[in-house]
Amino acid sequence: MERLFFAAGALAALLGVAAGAFGAHGLRAFFAAHPELRGTYETAVIYHLVHALGLLGVAWGTTRWPGPLVPWAGYLFIAGILLFSGSLYLLVLSQVRALSTITPLGGLAFLAGWALLALAAWRG
Repeated sequence: MERLFFAAGALAALLGVAAGAFGAHGLRAFFAAHPELRGTYETAVIYHLVHALGLLGVAWGTTRWPGPLVPWAGYLFIAGILLFSGSLYLLVLSQVRALSTITPLGGLAFLAGWALLALAAWRG
């Protein structure tokens, strides 16, 4: 499990940095025409990168606190990155506002993941 979540965290971080660079450079003209979407894209990148680091913490946690809580936290972080950040990336690029209905599900996945990680640490 440790290797799985460490690799997932590293890959998520790589993709988060790539998404940030794409937003800063590849979408410069797009954001000049649609400045209201820049903040949405930046939020997606920030949450993406924070939870990539969270996955590295999950990898470490699997060695400290055995049981199902830590792996479930990792799976929820992955789901959160896909649902929260993914839906915001797609919303910005497609401008299909209906995609914003998916975003809160990703936020709930993030919250649940952090709760499970905290519970695992508390139980020791």
